[in-house]
Amino acid sequence: MQTSLPRLAFAGIGLMGLPMCQRLLAAGYPLIVWNRSPEKCAPLVALGAQQVQTPAELCAQTDIILLCLADTQAVREVMFAEQGIAQAITETQLLVDFSSIEPAATREMGQRLFDTNGTLWLDVPVSGGVGGAEAGSLAMMAGGDANALAQVTPVLQHLGQRITHMGPVGAGQVAKVCNQMLVACNALVIAEVVALAQQAGVDAALLAPALAGGFADSKPLQILAPQMAKREFTPVKWHVRTLLKDLDMAVKLSQNHNSATPMSGLAAQLMRTHAAQGYLAADPATLIKLYGGDS
Repeated sequence: MQTSLPRLAFAGIGLMGLPMCQRLLAAGYPLIVWNRSPEKCAPLVALGAQQVQTPAELCAQTDIILLCLADTQAVREVMFAEQGIAQAITETQLLVDFSSIEPAATREMGQRLFDTNGTLWLDVPVSGGVGGAEAGSLAMMAGGDANALAQVTPVLQHLGQRITHMGPVGAGQVAKVCNQMLVACNALVIAEVVALAQQAGVDAALLAPALAGGFADSKPLQILAPQMAKREFTPVKWHVRTLLKDLDMAVKLSQNHNSATPMSGLAAQLMRTHAAQGYLAADPATLIKLYGGDS
C-alpha cells in the first residue's frame, strides 16, 4: 500500500528556492509557499502550490517546513517575529533550514525552538548553485538529529545528490562555511588567473577546457573562467553579497575558535572592496573587474 507524501511548506522563493520548489512540485509533493516579496511565488502557484500571507500560516496542515533565506537575520525574523513560524509550529513537525547562516545562531535558534515548541531543527545548507538546484544535484551538509534527518531524506533526495550528516545542530552550517571559504577564495584566484592570461596575450577562454581534469580544475573554474573571459555577467546566477556574507561568517567563526584563516580574511577584504564599487547584487563573475583593467 502506497503511503501519502508528506505535506511541505517553503519560505524563501529566491534564486535557489524557486527551482527547489519546482522540483518538489514536479515530484508530486503538496506545497505551501511564502515569500517576503509575494509576487515571486506566482510561478509556483501556477504549478499548483498554495500561497499564504504570513510565515505562521506555513504550519497549517503541513509536516515539514523548509527555509531558504538570505541570512541569519532573515531566518530569525521569519522564525520568531510576530506571525513567524515559531508562533504555529508544533512538535509533530520538522524544521529544515537550507539557508547559509551563522552556526552559533543556528544552535541558539534550534534550542529555542525545541524548548518552546518541541520542534526539531535541521540545518541543511546546500552547495551547487542555481544549476545544482535545477538539476537536483546539490550537495547537502546536515546538522541535527539523525532520526529526524532520516525522516526528511526522501524529500531531500529530490533536491540533492549527496546528503552528509555532519553532527548535531549547527554542524551543517560549519561545513557550509568551510565550503564557502573554498568557493570564494577560488573565485578570486580565478579572476586573477583570467586577467593575467589575457594581459599576457593568451586566450583566457581556453583556460577552463585546457585545465579540465587536472589538479587545478574545479566547478567554479569551469563556470566562472569562461564568463570572466567573455565578460558575461548576466543572468545573475549567484551574488557577490552571498560570498561576502559567508566570508564574514568564516572570519567570525575562526575568531570564536582561535583558528587562523588568513586567506579567507584577505578574500573578505577583496570581496568587500568589490561590493563597495557597486557589485553587491552582481554575479561573482564580475570579480574580473578587480584585476582585468575593466572600467
